Amino acid sequence: MGPEIAVRAIVDRPDESFLVTGDADWLGRRFAELGREARVYDGRPPARGEVALVHCADWTEAVGYRATAAGGRSQLAALDRAADLVVAGEAAALVTGPTSKEAVVLGGTAFTGQTEHLAARAGLERDAVTMLFLGPRLSVGLVTTHLSIREAPDAISPPRVARTLNHLIEALQRGGKAQPTIAVAGLNPHAGEGGLFGDEEMRAIAPACEPRPDAVVRGPLGAETAFRLAAAGEVDGVVAMLHDQATIASKLLDWGRAVNVTWGLPYVRASVDHGVAYDAAAAGRADPQGMSAAVAAARVLGPAETFAENF
Repeated sequence: MGPEIAVRAIVDRPDESFLVTGDADWLGRRFAELGREARVYDGRPPARGEVALVHCADWTEAVGYRATAAGGRSQLAALDRAADLVVAGEAAALVTGPTSKEAVVLGGTAFTGQTEHLAARAGLERDAVTMLFLGPRLSVGLVTTHLSIREAPDAISPPRVARTLNHLIEALQRGGKAQPTIAVAGLNPHAGEGGLFGDEEMRAIAPACEPRPDAVVRGPLGAETAFRLAAAGEVDGVVAMLHDQATIASKLLDWGRAVNVTWGLPYVRASVDHGVAYDAAAAGRADPQGMSAAVAAARVLGPAETFAENF
């Protein structure tokens, strides 16, 4: 899924330049089939409108539209090489396709997701970065991500909620909202109902919702209220406590159009809002819409000075 949607999204953007990591032979053939020229990367940055292929994986072993050790190793190799190119200043932003967590683990690497992996490679604590889903109808920041429902409540704290709120506000401001309005969702039913259904709202969430000059913060609110306000256009973003609080709403409102952004890295990283979808890939239903949205978001969110003329 990832390679196919990457190639098709790039073909649709003929005036932009790209470095693409993976199996250069496979990528070169696919670009040629779709009528876009591509060359093997030799250390020279691509000129405007040029595509350069960075060979770092052999995809002949990663076949079968299922999670395999070989596939996991090739996915991780492409991700790491791309991140290194951005850190080295060879590219202005990192745009990633989906990875199979199962495949990467089969390949021999402990892995809970790209967000956590990229933070660790950048020398950051997991809490230093935030997973955001930015879409046309809903922008949401996640306080917890890849944790079980049993573990997540213990990970919610005032500093973690505040960091998520800060990162969401920064992203919305970068996108043009000078003073965004944010709804902060509670964890428990009815946002705890004054402590009747849990005290996380009073103890861990409310302290981060104090008035501030750069945004209007509402909350903690019942999660259903927070997301209804977003769907109605009454707030610009939502801070969610749980992974599935955020992703259920995002996929219902913005399926295929939301962008997964890792905020807090030393560079911009944007990705699709869906997984590897081996079944859809095998059936020829790869849709590049999400990858195109991720490329567009990377250009908007990246500091303007990093996008030199040739980018």
